[in-house]
Amino acid sequence: MDELRRQPLKGRAAISNESSRFERERRVLTDDGWGGEDVLAEPVRTFVQADTARHIISRNQSPDVPFDQSVNPYRGCEHGCVYCFARPTHAYLGLSPGLDFETKLFVKRDGAALLAKELRAKNYVCRPLALGANTDPYQPLERQEQITRSLLEVCRDFNQPVGIITKSALVTRDIDILAPMAAQGLVGVALSITTLDRDLARRMEPRASTPALRLAAVRELADAGIPVSVLASPMIPALNDHELERIMEAAVEAGAEEASYIMLRLPLELASLFEEWLRRHYPDRADRVLSLVRQSRDGAIYQSEFGTRMRGTGPYADLLRNRYQLARRRLGLQGRRWRMDCSQFKPPPAKGEQLSLL
Repeated sequence: MDELRRQPLKGRAAISNESSRFERERRVLTDDGWGGEDVLAEPVRTFVQADTARHIISRNQSPDVPFDQSVNPYRGCEHGCVYCFARPTHAYLGLSPGLDFETKLFVKRDGAALLAKELRAKNYVCRPLALGANTDPYQPLERQEQITRSLLEVCRDFNQPVGIITKSALVTRDIDILAPMAAQGLVGVALSITTLDRDLARRMEPRASTPALRLAAVRELADAGIPVSVLASPMIPALNDHELERIMEAAVEAGAEEASYIMLRLPLELASLFEEWLRRHYPDRADRVLSLVRQSRDGAIYQSEFGTRMRGTGPYADLLRNRYQLARRRLGLQGRRWRMDCSQFKPPPAKGEQLSLL
């Protein structure tokens, strides 16, 4: 039987569902005469199950990010961004970084209790906590689950500084928590805006908020006194890189104080997933995009070394960096910083705990 090509599915970015790097078998779609092309175009449902993690705070030692601890309420992400560097993490669950990543989701329903427990630990040292460093804390599932909101309530009660990273306008739902925390210097929000082109966004990030809604969210947060930065990320050569200055200008107009960018990263299975998507949707420029990516990674499709993985190297990467710096100075934007006050951290009395007389 001949292998079939899966058709792009409405509301999904990944086209295939290839086995992960840990699996021995390879999945092949074939026509046995019963379904054919129609079956391959059928919608794929989203499945949700509880995550039984024992800990909620993850730690890293990367010099490339402004935080060393983070919390992710969900595994997998229904936003389905085709370029998402977190896709390969689904392989650790025995699932595909392709369609499985955006359709088989895991929810940490006891996340708030776990976070409170870990913040109360005697050896805990207060430092800013990143919410959504891997998968989006405000993906569509959050409307029903409200795990992110419950985590923010814990941070508020402990005066725990928290930085939120999202590409969803749903973040404005929690302004009632975020605004008072911002007044104490305990919170910042980073909105990722990859493109201002709605059609491109629909193909790349099918279930994320539209660019217009994200900019409206920036404005609403800024008006509430919440520090907002805009991440023009990722910048993809010959696809959205020409929009860098326009995104930064729109960010300033909406009230953002800071801006940053990251160049496209294609670790592990993501390289083939992205190339498949690119050749299906933009075949006229696919070779050009991939060539520029390799030129910025010393001939490789990706390099993971600290210090260069976020920006790349070579003439193209240097040009992108210079454009960013010139635009930032012209617009009066700060680089992305984490300016939060850790000195106010104080666990509230636990239920049934003896109150102090001091």
